[in-house]
Amino acid sequence: MAIKKYEKEDIKIVWESEKCIHSANCAKGLASVFKPQEKPWIQPEGATKQAIIDQVIQCPSRALSIER
Repeated sequence: MAIKKYEKEDIKIVWESEKCIHSANCAKGLASVFKPQEKPWIQPEGATKQAIIDQVIQCPSRALSIER
């Protein structure tokens, strides 16, 4: 399983690609961080830690999660 982690302050944004159903909730909700057309597609510098956490918890497939 492909798992990637992106750091922001004292958290890590975890993406498990095999779980992703491509609902695009992340990109629609926080386009300054989640940019599917770019590499890397997760750019944590684009928003505050809390904004990222708030968006990640809305991932319907749980492909995105937060590691503390």
